[in-house]
Amino acid sequence: MGNNLLKGKKGIIFGALDERSIAWKVAEKCHEEGASIVLTNAPIALRMGTINKLAESTGAVVIPCDVSSDEDMKNLIEKSMEHLGGKLDFVLHSVGMSLNIRKKNPYTDLNYDFMHKTFDISAISFHRLLQTCFSQDALNEWASVLGLTYIASQRIFPDYNEMGDAKSLLESIARGMGYHYGKAKKVRVNTISQSPTMTTAGSGVGGFDAFMTYAEQMSPLGNASAEDCANYCITMFSDYTRMVTMQNLFHDGGFSFTGISSEVMNSIKPTE
Repeated sequence: MGNNLLKGKKGIIFGALDERSIAWKVAEKCHEEGASIVLTNAPIALRMGTINKLAESTGAVVIPCDVSSDEDMKNLIEKSMEHLGGKLDFVLHSVGMSLNIRKKNPYTDLNYDFMHKTFDISAISFHRLLQTCFSQDALNEWASVLGLTYIASQRIFPDYNEMGDAKSLLESIARGMGYHYGKAKKVRVNTISQSPTMTTAGSGVGGFDAFMTYAEQMSPLGNASAEDCANYCITMFSDYTRMVTMQNLFHDGGFSFTGISSEVMNSIKPTE
């Protein structure tokens, strides 16, 4: 049972692929808290995933959107407002893709056409979303827009490759559009820097299992789960966080501010 934190609110959830997706958990929590939602993903992802199952359980409609297409984004926003019967109160951007990682290209030998595509899908799409909403006056006052990010935007994690650069750009866009949208319409824009999470996308990063274990040992509270992240997103969509904007919010069990833990120290201590 929910607490009606989002009762009467309307929003769009990007990126729910399957039950492991953070976006999937967020959609379920939004529904539980009384919100009406539209689900969206790239056409190919809709074919690969099980989003129709989620749509059925949450009473949502599914509208395909290639986030690198201005026309698709415009259509998504228009159709969502039409279906939901008015302006939006929240949006989750949970989108990321790297062709260089898929092709196993090292950071020192990237394909720049692939890199441009990575930036377009993983970061510039966040600006495209916000600019489209701005031009269509699609968000209510005090609406909340979230993008999911990762600490590799600020620290080097070698296997994360160009996605670290993409996440840096995503966070910068949140600050820039957060300022302009806040001044004009009192819309808040933030990013959530989540623990490494075993999603379908995350598992494609080299050495991910080992890093999950490392992060768990480093974090005083342990890794934050997809369910934990969904709960945090709900609070950010709610009216209880109206004055929070332009922030990169760490949701990682304390990993981001821990230099080293006793568990990690013990694992590297020389044997006597």
